[in-house]
Amino acid sequence: MAETLYEHAGGEDALHRLEELFYAKALADPVLSTLFPERVPTHVDRLTSFTAESFGGPDRFSQETGFQYLIDVHRHLQITDEQRGRFVEAYLLALDEAGLPDDVPFRAAVREHIEFGAQVAQQNSWAVTDADLHPIREVPHWQWSPDD
Repeated sequence: MAETLYEHAGGEDALHRLEELFYAKALADPVLSTLFPERVPTHVDRLTSFTAESFGGPDRFSQETGFQYLIDVHRHLQITDEQRGRFVEAYLLALDEAGLPDDVPFRAAVREHIEFGAQVAQQNSWAVTDADLHPIREVPHWQWSPDD
């Protein structure tokens, strides 16, 4: 069986380090400041559990938080294209700072994951009705090809 993104990243500790660095960037970024106006004590742990589950790790996010939470927190934020782009950029910079693997297949999978997630969040942030929401309703299980 192929190694999961979770395993390749270094597991929970590595992902927590990544999310902590990313969150610090988001809080300090003037473009993202309306989306991240203040530190929320549970945010890094939720980001970590979401990413871990999506990357093939434990399903703690689904069990403890649930995907509806993501829909609810993004709803009505009205995320702009500039904010979505800056979010992705900050995340990719945090990968380097966190010392996560820099092989091409891993980085490509993470980029696809974060770009997809940012697009879903942006769509949901503008949804007026439930019909306007992105159809995803559960944590995506991200696939990759480590040998590419």
